[in-house]
Amino acid sequence: MTPAPQLIDLKLPDGPGGSAGLKAVLAIPAGDGPWPGVVLVHEAFGLTDVMRHQAVRMAEAGYLALMPDLFTEGGTRKCLVGTFRALSAGAGRAFVDIESARVFLSERGDCTGRIGVLGFCMGGGFALATATRGFDVSSVNYGRLPKDLDDHLLGACPIVGSFGGADRSLVGAAAALDSSLARLGIEHDVKEYPGAGHAFLNDAETGPRMLRPMLKRILGAGPDPVAAAAAWTRIEAFFGEHLGASQKP
Repeated sequence: MTPAPQLIDLKLPDGPGGSAGLKAVLAIPAGDGPWPGVVLVHEAFGLTDVMRHQAVRMAEAGYLALMPDLFTEGGTRKCLVGTFRALSAGAGRAFVDIESARVFLSERGDCTGRIGVLGFCMGGGFALATATRGFDVSSVNYGRLPKDLDDHLLGACPIVGSFGGADRSLVGAAAALDSSLARLGIEHDVKEYPGAGHAFLNDAETGPRMLRPMLKRILGAGPDPVAAAAAWTRIEAFFGEHLGASQKP
């Protein structure tokens, strides 16, 4: 039986302008490191059990996986709007917190120093926005694209992107991202899965139960095991290429 990764709740060092007492969850692969690192950025509903499962999944794939809680100072209700504003502005507390997570991994003795960023939903937007900020590879999963996309992506690291064709909130996003990265000569792998909707990489539904029917109707939101398996295969292959060989237990 393969040993399970170790999952640890911790607090990261405060960064100037970042969250005080920044909470995070760290998933450490079984066996001996060092391992490449991955900063995971959670979806709009926060660092839920489903998001914690995603951190464990990356550790099972052989990565030191760290997910900071961007809603540390007040939870989802108080922090959601401000976090989206930071994403739109390209600056603010959330970006400081993500950088704090990247630095934390880089300074660990069990990290190889090669670090990627991977985000879901809102976090997918941050994974795209931080692709020019010191990471070696980025995984953008149904993340919102900024205006003036080419300008935002100048100097970006290699990007793997996954979108759902049934997600009405991101119609044409996969094609737009693919075209922009091609124009800029940035190595990439972007794919849209026709039958999948928003949040298709999750292994369970998320968000308030009363909102789930609406999210399903508007966004096609919810798990899609077939599309998810195909997307994870691409993500792991792309990360393996750009972060170096992970050491799976």
